[in-house]
Amino acid sequence: MTRITFDKMYQTIKKAFLLAGIPADKAEICARTHTETSRDGVYSHGLNRVPRFLDFVSKGWVDVQAEPSLDVNLGSIEIYDGNMGIGVTNSIFAMDRATEIAKQYGLGLVSLHNTTHWMRGGSYGWQAAEKGFMAICWTNTESCMPAWGATSGGIGNNPFIMAIPRKEGHVVFDMAMSQYSYGKLETTRLKNEKLPYPGGFDQDGNLTDEPTPIEATRRILPTGYWKGSGLAIMLDLFSAILSKGRTTADIDLVGKGACGGCSQVFIAIDPLKMNDQKFIDEALEHTIAQLRNSTPVTEGGEVNYPGERSLKTRAENLQKGIPVDDGVWQQVQALSQAQ
Repeated sequence: MTRITFDKMYQTIKKAFLLAGIPADKAEICARTHTETSRDGVYSHGLNRVPRFLDFVSKGWVDVQAEPSLDVNLGSIEIYDGNMGIGVTNSIFAMDRATEIAKQYGLGLVSLHNTTHWMRGGSYGWQAAEKGFMAICWTNTESCMPAWGATSGGIGNNPFIMAIPRKEGHVVFDMAMSQYSYGKLETTRLKNEKLPYPGGFDQDGNLTDEPTPIEATRRILPTGYWKGSGLAIMLDLFSAILSKGRTTADIDLVGKGACGGCSQVFIAIDPLKMNDQKFIDEALEHTIAQLRNSTPVTEGGEVNYPGERSLKTRAENLQKGIPVDDGVWQQVQALSQAQ
């Protein structure tokens, strides 16, 4: 397994972004976000997403010069037009605004319409938690998953994130509405492995743990079957209505790649507006202690709280280097070198 230091990966990605014409400040932010994503073990949305992002930039599907513009201001709620700008920088801006509003009102809601792919949604949960705020955020996507009872794609997998700050390690939950994202299917295929559990249907309509047949049919499995399907639909509608933006059905008509023109919602909450720190700490530690006392399925196994494995992976990858797929790493290295 090839491992790359954090700084080498960051510098390589940044060079690729600068060569693609991305402004220096945004290139630095995006390169750090992609590198941190791989550092935390979400390889599908870190280094692996760099070539596709730059492909979208080259096609004009992402406006690297654009900034969010305020559309609606209701005090504790702000709605922005993302102007098809870079999804990562738009999202960082939106969560930052939500936390600033929450400082004043206790809760801030900032939504974006007409924006682009935010890469790892969990990044914005970690962002809020680092500043001491609880957070909830989600995005809709283009159609990439069949609704329960259907065989053709009609709903998005609409990633959903929740975060709570904690001194000993933030609690951060990051999930798509599909059992596995397409990025997870890709990384599993690249490693020539099977999924831990069935993740979708093959061409014969059978559940399978093989990523390649699922990628071929695009029949990924909704999390919780009909429940994940229903939640995906509701998140789609909430994101569109709260942002004055597009639904999944509308995004399908834009034709500018994954999440091109999508709608996103960012909620930040200041927990100290309603509780003291002692209460918050006790709630977190009592819950985690109960998890620790659970009987693991396998002898010597662990029961983790949301975000704990990410922190463990982060520590390991900072010490040993970040694992990369050799083909992807060579591709990004080539993109970082002037032609």
